[in-house]
Amino acid sequence: MPTFRIRSAFWTRTVLAATLILCLMASTVQAAAAPVSIPAQAKALTTENVAAFLKQFFSSEEVKAQLAGATVIVVKDGKTVIEEGFGYADKAGKTAVDPDETVFRMASVSKTFTAAAAMQLVEQGKIDLKADFQTYTGPLNFDNPFGTPVTVEQLLTHTTGFRIQDPQPEDINDDFKTKVSIEDYVKQHIPPVVREPGTSYMYDNFASLLLGLVVEKASGEPYEDYMEKHVFAPLNMDKSGFLLEGELKEDLATAYDATGKALDLYTVTPTVMPHGGMLSTADDIGKFMTAFLDGGAAGNNRILAESSVEAMEQYRSSIHPLLPNTTYGFEAPIQLPGAGSSSKIITKAGDLIGFSSYMFLIPEQNTGVFIGYNQQSALRELFYPAFIQEFFPQYAAPAKLDAFQPLSAEALDAFTGYYADLRLKSLVSTVAVNGGALSITDALLGTRQLRQVDDNLFIDELTKKFTAFELDADGQGTYLKEPYLNPYGYEQKGPDGVGYADVTANHAYAAPVMMLQSLGYLPNDAALSFQPEAGITRAEYVRLMLESSGLKGSKTEKLAFPDLQGHPDAAFVQMAVEIGMIQGTAGGEFQPDRVISRQEAAVMIWRLLNAQYPDKLFTNVKLAGNTDKWAIPAVKMAVALGLYGPEIKADAKGKVDFKSRAALSKQENAAILYALFTNPMNQIVAKLMEKS
Repeated sequence: MPTFRIRSAFWTRTVLAATLILCLMASTVQAAAAPVSIPAQAKALTTENVAAFLKQFFSSEEVKAQLAGATVIVVKDGKTVIEEGFGYADKAGKTAVDPDETVFRMASVSKTFTAAAAMQLVEQGKIDLKADFQTYTGPLNFDNPFGTPVTVEQLLTHTTGFRIQDPQPEDINDDFKTKVSIEDYVKQHIPPVVREPGTSYMYDNFASLLLGLVVEKASGEPYEDYMEKHVFAPLNMDKSGFLLEGELKEDLATAYDATGKALDLYTVTPTVMPHGGMLSTADDIGKFMTAFLDGGAAGNNRILAESSVEAMEQYRSSIHPLLPNTTYGFEAPIQLPGAGSSSKIITKAGDLIGFSSYMFLIPEQNTGVFIGYNQQSALRELFYPAFIQEFFPQYAAPAKLDAFQPLSAEALDAFTGYYADLRLKSLVSTVAVNGGALSITDALLGTRQLRQVDDNLFIDELTKKFTAFELDADGQGTYLKEPYLNPYGYEQKGPDGVGYADVTANHAYAAPVMMLQSLGYLPNDAALSFQPEAGITRAEYVRLMLESSGLKGSKTEKLAFPDLQGHPDAAFVQMAVEIGMIQGTAGGEFQPDRVISRQEAAVMIWRLLNAQYPDKLFTNVKLAGNTDKWAIPAVKMAVALGLYGPEIKADAKGKVDFKSRAALSKQENAAILYALFTNPMNQIVAKLMEKS
């Protein structure tokens, strides 16, 4: 989930739920984990050489499988080296991508332009970076218990401490008539501050939205007008804007999902979205990069002072020097194996439904590159390493590290625990000491060893990329930053789970129960009783499943089932209906307080995930015991993916009795959630596909 990731209400409900629950990113991993091959000598960045590189890159089968259309521009020393289009802006009409004319959604690349606008106002003395942002927006109603204001600078560096408040599903819609202002949206949705401002980095969409409001208020102009007058016009960016209308709408590329299916045209809320709503062409982005690399000047016009450009090039925080976070408006590049993220390169990535973009600049080489494309894929994770290795291999060379004192197994214990992503808590890394060395486990890559290479820096032995930890004053791990679950933010370590009076450390289900305590889904109080063998109700099951997937309850007032009225978990059950997890029960009631059976629980998960897998993937799973016919596909999937606890074992013939008709106990439900957090689903599925 890199940058500006938001989910559409008219996405298929299965894709939405599966993305939230398992974050299956197989294509990204395959691309990013590819070994780095550094040429003996860099190729000169000439039009001929870049054209040859692009031709070879876009003709590869791996790239063509992920491509609808793409646009690329490369600038150097004040000139355009090359700009080209590949594939289709619209496949049905066979409309080719034109780098001058085809409009793409810039998504989070918008943030760089919002940052540039803010820096213009800093130059004019209209904004003070160290000031409370409310100095400009006026007082806003949100909770901040720390007594430390959130500053404009923290909006720029994603260190606000706000609870992560990404755009909501309803913010992507087909309502082109309703206009929602930035200010009205902010007042309705502003989140509380949950971490002391300035203490941790987490990519923050809402912070950039607030920065747009600051620009609007400090300048006295509507945000979109300010951008047009003071950023786009001076650079002759005549096909850029924040309103989907006129030429920008007519020339917008069609969006495609990961399967290549065309998506309906959509609009965004607020109507003008400073953190992700910009529309532009490759040619226009090239004009910005050229001016930025020329110290903010474009011929006789200037959009930024040289001092502002220098400020925007400087990284402001890092968990380790090889893993910087952000500048004012840019972020660290994609990690390269053994090299980390070069602080000599500044980048900005963006993702909006059906569109992705990547802009990277190398100031000391006076070079800028932009790629935009209109199909959900891992294209940039393939493009960036290939381009750097071809033309600037010095930035892909293995990092040189100073000598350090390796930690003992006992000292490594300070890093152990469960780390949940600050953006999406369902992304969890389990760090442990095994055989005297540190290991890390997640549902994306499974378990692998972390080899220490510096005081708080480790190399993932599988990916050859860096993972770093931040320690508190007592030398205990508090945050980690790793290359896959979310390279654009930190994961925060939860407190140790203490168990319950009836679930102690030697209990068969201690690990899953204590994990859920550590992550905050269960009360972390050893004096309480858990009643592990008691059945879990249908409503409780749904609530815990959605909460641990990062989903909130529905805001819909009209409930799907009459017996939900007044129930404390009604909003979660309603959301489960809306995403297709629940399709009804006999008699038209949900029966929220009835204990759920194991096969019912499996079916609810299956409804969310089955579209992600080939129909016959799980047909060879052998079941024992009694499973109702309607639940057999779901139970086979649950068995294949390991969604169960120690209560389930295969017999001598490889058959598995899922105990389908039995009640699902609280401890067994904890085991299912634990499996969703930790089982390497991609690896499991890959092995099944090899056998099928």
